[in-house]
Amino acid sequence: MSPDTIGLALLLLGVLLLVSKLVRVKWKLTQRLYLPGSIIGGGIALLLGPDVFGRLMALLADRGVAVGLTGRAAEGGLFGVDVMAVWSSLPGLLISVVFAGLFLGKRMPRLRDAASLAGPNLAFGVTVASGQYVIGIALALLVLVPFLDVPAVAGALIEIGFIGGHGTAAGLGNTFAEVGWAEGQDLALGMATVGLLSGIIVGVILINWGARRGKTTVISSQTKGTSNEQAGLVERDKRTSGSIMTIHPSSMDPLTLHFGLIALAVLIGQLLLMGLQALEQVLWADQIEIMAYVPLFPMAMIGGIVLQLFIDRFDRNGIVDHHTIERIQGLSLDLLVIAAMATLSLSAIAENFLAFALLTIAGLLWCLFAFLVLAPRMMPTHWFERGIGEFGQSLGVTATGLVLMRVVDPEMRTPAYPAFGYKQLIFEPFFGGGLITAAAIPLIVSPQVGALGMLAFMGVVMLVSLYVGLVVLRRRHRKAARSPEEAAEAVS
Repeated sequence: MSPDTIGLALLLLGVLLLVSKLVRVKWKLTQRLYLPGSIIGGGIALLLGPDVFGRLMALLADRGVAVGLTGRAAEGGLFGVDVMAVWSSLPGLLISVVFAGLFLGKRMPRLRDAASLAGPNLAFGVTVASGQYVIGIALALLVLVPFLDVPAVAGALIEIGFIGGHGTAAGLGNTFAEVGWAEGQDLALGMATVGLLSGIIVGVILINWGARRGKTTVISSQTKGTSNEQAGLVERDKRTSGSIMTIHPSSMDPLTLHFGLIALAVLIGQLLLMGLQALEQVLWADQIEIMAYVPLFPMAMIGGIVLQLFIDRFDRNGIVDHHTIERIQGLSLDLLVIAAMATLSLSAIAENFLAFALLTIAGLLWCLFAFLVLAPRMMPTHWFERGIGEFGQSLGVTATGLVLMRVVDPEMRTPAYPAFGYKQLIFEPFFGGGLITAAAIPLIVSPQVGALGMLAFMGVVMLVSLYVGLVVLRRRHRKAARSPEEAAEAVS
């Protein structure tokens, strides 16, 4: 890939962001739906990509209309194959930037405070993820295997495609092939595509429902603000600085410094991941590879935590500004969403459609049930903002959860972001491309465990996480919320 092509791909993303902002300003429907510009731009790019515009041009080429132009557009859409190739690699890179900066510029909390904040999110996330395995494997054993002649490993597709996403589905291609079901990767990629679209569309619908019903604490259908604010513009008298100049530009631009810190956090995460992968090769890679499928971004987040601990210890001048970090994260997230939506493969679900549809519908219904029924009971405060992030991740990977939280809590006023981030430290090494996701397929086909053994194990995990979230943590939160007088009365 030439540098010119990479530069052109990035410039086109910038143009799409500008076009999407214009659409948001001019189109009232996008304002009522709280649609971020990145989602609007991603939708435009998807329509102009190979699966929509490209197919239209292919039809015209078959009829002999402008064969040269339509032939080139049929392969890569309006943007071309090379640009699409650059865009397809961006989400996996940019998500690491987003996670590397989650804790930079914030003094690290005490372990007890972090555990208290993330506990409900972790219990909810594990419940949803393990439930996806329970529903998927049960559906495979009862319907897919006996009636559709689909192997039992199809039961793992919901978690792999929804929470794992395109990167995990692609990374497990060799695993699917090794167990004799290579087409499973195509279904997983299709599941990831539908999950991402469903996560965004259904998530935005839920946000609008929550705003109208008073479920949200930041946005409200009753306080829409002026027309400029609905269009995503800040009134002149309400504009504030988006960052603080912590160093003098004569030495280095502050944005440059903060970008360097994020880059260092990502590199620390990469070194950690490489070390764990090397350790795996020495100890157990001959039996099963797990760390090979763990993505970089949770390690980049750990790298950011390690770096922030160092900053807390030695930075006496407070040169790290979290608001500047947030601006870098915001840019990365906007580019990530457009690139991910632009490169969706809409043709990946053509084969095994019935099995694919059953798994998709079952997974979507479970995620909706978890958000509408379990989240209000498991999240002690701000359940909607915290739950919508988990809902987005349960359908369309971590980036989708972040996008939905950004819609419902654009200024990060609630504890949704830190709770989500702390929870990822424990959740990501296991689910969504972690150890359990990587080991699920080999375990399902192994004679020692099998589909029934995996179903039983995930059922136990789901029940335990439900009990912790609905009983243990809920009781603990109620006890902590009591006033000293109430506590004294309860004792007496």
